[in-house]
Amino acid sequence: MKSADIQNPTQTLWRSLQTLSITRVLIAAILLALLGFNNSKYIWSIAPILYRNISLVYLIGSIGFVILQLKFKRYFLWQLGAQAMFDVTVISVFYFVAGGLNSSLVILYLFPLASCAILAPLIWALFLSSLVTVYLLLESSFQVLQSGSEFALSSAGLYGGTFFAIVYAVNRLANRLLRQEELALQHEKNLRIQQEINKLVVADMGDGFIVVDASSRVYASNPATKHMLGMALTPGIIKLSDTPNLQPIADAFFDWRNQVSDVEIGWVNTIAFTAIDFSEESTISDSVMVKGVRRDSVTHLKLRFVNVNADSDSNDDRYIIFLQDASEIENQAQQLKLASMGRLTASIAHEVRNPLSSISYAASLLGEDDLSPEQGARLVKIVNDNVVRLNQLIEDILRLSRKAQINVDPFPLKPALQEIVQEFQETHGVAADVIQLFSPDSILIRFDPLHLREVLVNLLTNAIRYASGEAGSIQLFVLADLVDKLELHVRDDGPGITAEVRAHLFEPFYTTSSQGTGLGLYMARELCLNNGALLDYEYRVTELDVTHATTKTNGRFVITFVRPK
Repeated sequence: MKSADIQNPTQTLWRSLQTLSITRVLIAAILLALLGFNNSKYIWSIAPILYRNISLVYLIGSIGFVILQLKFKRYFLWQLGAQAMFDVTVISVFYFVAGGLNSSLVILYLFPLASCAILAPLIWALFLSSLVTVYLLLESSFQVLQSGSEFALSSAGLYGGTFFAIVYAVNRLANRLLRQEELALQHEKNLRIQQEINKLVVADMGDGFIVVDASSRVYASNPATKHMLGMALTPGIIKLSDTPNLQPIADAFFDWRNQVSDVEIGWVNTIAFTAIDFSEESTISDSVMVKGVRRDSVTHLKLRFVNVNADSDSNDDRYIIFLQDASEIENQAQQLKLASMGRLTASIAHEVRNPLSSISYAASLLGEDDLSPEQGARLVKIVNDNVVRLNQLIEDILRLSRKAQINVDPFPLKPALQEIVQEFQETHGVAADVIQLFSPDSILIRFDPLHLREVLVNLLTNAIRYASGEAGSIQLFVLADLVDKLELHVRDDGPGITAEVRAHLFEPFYTTSSQGTGLGLYMARELCLNNGALLDYEYRVTELDVTHATTKTNGRFVITFVRPK
């Protein structure tokens, strides 16, 4: 026992002290009852009146300590110390009157010493042991002076050493048990808190779940399940297969178990869709997709299955069926789609308004009679430029709306890149050594070729705008030593993109150029997503490049492809 524990005694220590007080009463009663035994070896035969008086004092004092401990739960250490000293004093009187070691009452000292070792700090228990040992030695020395036998002195020393050893061992054991009790109480507290958290999470989660056994008997569910199914599932009573309204869920569950011979724990790849019919005339024709009506609406559910216990020898497996309202998912997707369409429409309207205003202004000036030929030509040029800008905007939107060819066969990447780069150089009048291409010959990708051309032309157009125009100022290189994917980097030696611009780089109609529509990079990323790829602007160390020219960090556009299987 440590001093810190005594400063704030737990209920365990108070209960132990109460047990000690009750035990003392029993010991006092037993000592008093021994008065009736006739044995000349002990005090109750030599001095019965003295023995009776001491026993009565011990019994009355023991009862008093019990009452004190019940009525006054304060000053734990003082109460313990008073009781231990009372025990040692009474036992010492018994021991001396009975003749010391010859009475064999020395064993009674173990009661107060062991109690003190359990409930008090070690230093207190050792101090009490030292007092008892000194008393035994003094009493034995008195016997030596009377009888001249040195056996009593050596026996007293042996008893004293034994008391020290027992006190130390008991104290260490008690301390370990108390530490384990504190750890168990802490674990119990944490478990109780975790259970309360789980209850709150389960009660508040939007998805439903049903815990069932192999026969589809329900063992647990959450409030969301009741809301989705429109009925409460009584644990241990309801079986999905015996409830007509829940038959589609039961059929999907049994189909899942039959299709998977060796179900692993946590196996959730099987997903089924079902609909629950709560009308009385419901007929079920399909276990995977059942059309039904619940309260004038069709409720479609998405089901996922998890095996909790995959022990093949167990006959009490549990399975979790997760339920998700598919109609809510569809509504959320529709809301997101409408929100995106609204933002895109507003952006298009804003972008169209500016060219139309310029065309309207130029047209109104063209109607004036005092225009010179030069002014007329300038106004016509304004009209033509804005018409071209509107046409480019419409073409970008049409490209964005065209879906990718999903079933396209894998094709070599390097020849396609060479063809796109060569065509771009010829179209934009770029020198042959400005754009450098590095790519392995054996790399295959699955990507819509027209989409790939549009994405790369857009990235190269941006690179030409900011590159220095020197040889190798624009680089296209492929990193193919990655697991299950490969990367195409488009890098130039321009100043790079700042963090502020990077945050809005792929937003529609965001541009830093007065000549752009702001749809180029947005369209390029969307085209990559439609083809299962990813376009992003990343900061990499140049050592990863083919040239290994420097080690500084610079930005580049990275297209990440998934390797075709």
